[in-house]
Amino acid sequence: MLKYPIINGLISAAFATLLILDFIWVIPWWAYILLVAVWATLTIIGSFHIRWDYHLPALHFNKKIRDNLVAITFDDGPHPNFTPRVLELLQKYNARASFFCVGQQVNQYGAIAKKIVDSGHTIGNHTYTHSNKFGFFGTHKVLSELQKTNTTIKEVTGLEPKLYRPAFGVTNPSINKAVKKLNLTTVGWNIRSLDTTQRSKKVILERITNKINKGDIILLHDSSEKTVEVLEQLLLFLQQHKMQSVTVDQLLDIEAYA
Repeated sequence: MLKYPIINGLISAAFATLLILDFIWVIPWWAYILLVAVWATLTIIGSFHIRWDYHLPALHFNKKIRDNLVAITFDDGPHPNFTPRVLELLQKYNARASFFCVGQQVNQYGAIAKKIVDSGHTIGNHTYTHSNKFGFFGTHKVLSELQKTNTTIKEVTGLEPKLYRPAFGVTNPSINKAVKKLNLTTVGWNIRSLDTTQRSKKVILERITNKINKGDIILLHDSSEKTVEVLEQLLLFLQQHKMQSVTVDQLLDIEAYA
């Protein structure tokens, strides 16, 4: 898999080689532009595709697991209307899930965040503001967001998360430095439901169920009526196929809290 340091090194070496060769032959200007374009393209794509592990390592599945277990995960909550309904459905089907929560949402809806933990689910860090500009924040600001979220969650639940999911799945060198400094484990996914798009409930459910296998991590968002309806159908599907949703730390055999 491509990695940011490796690509930087290769592009730098290629650039230096062109400069040396330019003393012997005339190297066209577009060759330098092409190198920069290749570097920029790979870096942009790698930054937006968490499964590339381009900037930092992340956990996306556990294919070595023996039992028929998967992990349903929710981002962007807690939501005052939809998260409680999600919790009710999980309880109804005896399922466990993981909630990567936005710090300011936890600050506003602390009782729901506490209920997540009290119901046997895992809570993780999903930044404090979930800003659209998060990918452009420097290391200091990323650190501040992640620390503030962990502090808020600990004040509400008594637990300090070790699990982190990047907002929008975006990663970069600043985020990598912050995650390393805080000793967080980055959790991705290998089934993206796209439940925040205009796709229908049927299409979203089929997108998940057509390729689901044991060890998979499913990405949903506890922030819409559509997702709640998809969730119930998904839980029925798992029940019918003798599969069980567990917390992501159980699936991956890692520690959820410091």
